Amino acid sequence: MGTQYSFPPTSRYYGLETASLTTADGRCIVYLRRRFVPPPERFADMQHHKVVEGDRLDNLAASYLGDPEAFWRMADANRALQPDVLTATVGRVLRITLPEGIPGLPNA
Repeated sequence: MGTQYSFPPTSRYYGLETASLTTADGRCIVYLRRRFVPPPERFADMQHHKVVEGDRLDNLAASYLGDPEAFWRMADANRALQPDVLTATVGRVLRITLPEGIPGLPNA
């Protein structure tokens, strides 16, 4: 089992363990274990955003989540492995959610 690397709680890599691989020539390569995108039902909706021409995910994350580097939360909540696809289609409706695992208010 690997050690835990210290990423801040706001990072998509927070809590991931490291693993290591020793190559044939004896070099030790340390890497992060694979991160799986959580299922959409682990996210509670706060609101929705309809994509308009010129939208950028970092700007949307800054506006809705208060942090342009939190774009990955929007990608996770909308099940996007490639974040750019979220703003590629004008008219697409994006889920703006609470962080993973935080329940929303019932009937909100």
